[in-house]
Amino acid sequence: MRNAVFLSVFLILILSGCNNSEKPERIILSDSSGNINNVSVVVDNELWEGSVGEALRKSLAAPVDGLPQEEPLFSLNQMPEPAFSGFVRKNRLFVKIEKGKKQGFKIFTDPFAHPQTGVLISGKDSAEIIAEIIDNSEEIVSALKATEIKEKQRRIHKSLKNDESLQEKFGISLKFPSAYRYAIENDDFFWIRKDIPKGNMEIVIYEVPLSAIDNDTNVVANIIKMRDSIGKTHIPGPLDGSYMITEEAYAPYLFHSEIDGKFAYETKGTWEVKNAFMAGPFINYAVRDSINNRYIILEGFAFAPASAKRDNMFELEAILKSVKFK
Repeated sequence: MRNAVFLSVFLILILSGCNNSEKPERIILSDSSGNINNVSVVVDNELWEGSVGEALRKSLAAPVDGLPQEEPLFSLNQMPEPAFSGFVRKNRLFVKIEKGKKQGFKIFTDPFAHPQTGVLISGKDSAEIIAEIIDNSEEIVSALKATEIKEKQRRIHKSLKNDESLQEKFGISLKFPSAYRYAIENDDFFWIRKDIPKGNMEIVIYEVPLSAIDNDTNVVANIIKMRDSIGKTHIPGPLDGSYMITEEAYAPYLFHSEIDGKFAYETKGTWEVKNAFMAGPFINYAVRDSINNRYIILEGFAFAPASAKRDNMFELEAILKSVKFK
């Protein structure tokens, strides 16, 4: 009897050990690091200074749409492969170039840290590498930007402003930092502001009927007309009779986008103040809410003369993309 009990316990231990050995070990990744929109480019110095580097800069450091001065999509920090080790591997975004390998392109999620997005581009020579960069440029930029939007939203969520009034008036929630304040809270128009050195960052929210944008095929003209009407009514300038309008000299950029699963027109351009010397960039989302026969308009704009504005506008974009319809 004792032998039978001993044998049973022995078999249980053996089977338990086998089962545990089959389970994959859990890999615990350290937190990633890095400034927003900063990309580590791992490539040999010779390639970086030649045509491969030129192709990378043309793709990753292209000018941001809608800014009054040229600013790059990403700030690039080049390093040769031996330098990409230890703490440096924790950088949240990296693009790695491998010459002398089979031609290819792949995006990795969390290879060395979390959150992290890595891009590997390879080819037997510079021509193959450049072809991969050009062919996959849009996908690369989209993946890197999506990672940064999520990271910016994560940082914003650490200290949020109460948005109950937005939920009550418009049926939406919006995650924005407590550093912002409500400047205007009307039944049909909200204005939210944050002071920055030598300027301001602004968010306006309102709604218009679907017909305001969809009444004909000239969507850009309809959005400009809508913006200018709101500016004249609600956003005065520093002088009597001055108010915000869309810059007349340049048509804004128009894209199709998606916010909280709903179709949206994304418009980027420059605003100015009629009869006053003030201007700056804006980003506008017209989110189609067909159930309620309306577009919810979410717009961010910044005023920061003689200052870089890429990061200001990126923060506003991350905030606007956090909207949820209740």
